[in-house]
Amino acid sequence: MGGSLLSCYLSSRFATEPTKPRKTPIWFGLNKDRPLAAFAGIWRPWTGVRGTKAEPVEGEHLLYWFLTSEPNGVVGPIHPKAMPVILTTPEEYETWLTASADVALKLQRPLPDDLLEIVAEGVRSDKPEDGQTAAGSHA
Repeated sequence: MGGSLLSCYLSSRFATEPTKPRKTPIWFGLNKDRPLAAFAGIWRPWTGVRGTKAEPVEGEHLLYWFLTSEPNGVVGPIHPKAMPVILTTPEEYETWLTASADVALKLQRPLPDDLLEIVAEGVRSDKPEDGQTAAGSHA
């Protein structure tokens, strides 16, 4: 992405959001097989003080964050504030990494409702419903 910010993406098969008041994790994925997708991210070097007051770390740091958008109809009932910008195709990955900012930022939108679903609730499991490990289910 052009400009002074550097683009990156964080690969993921699923994401979680705790519910309130019980704090039960809700796990989202593209489908029950949890194929690979990515969060649109930005990174930038920054010089300053990070860490805790008790253990400050002064110097150059690499800062990373991911883009958010308004939530879609799947995420909104659980987290009404925002959802990550999710990239789902090689073309979107390439656009995010190489296009000018005005083109890349067009990807900052909620994922359509039919492309995201709740894949699990409660304690984390790395196994899709078919029993394969997430790392081995899709390349």
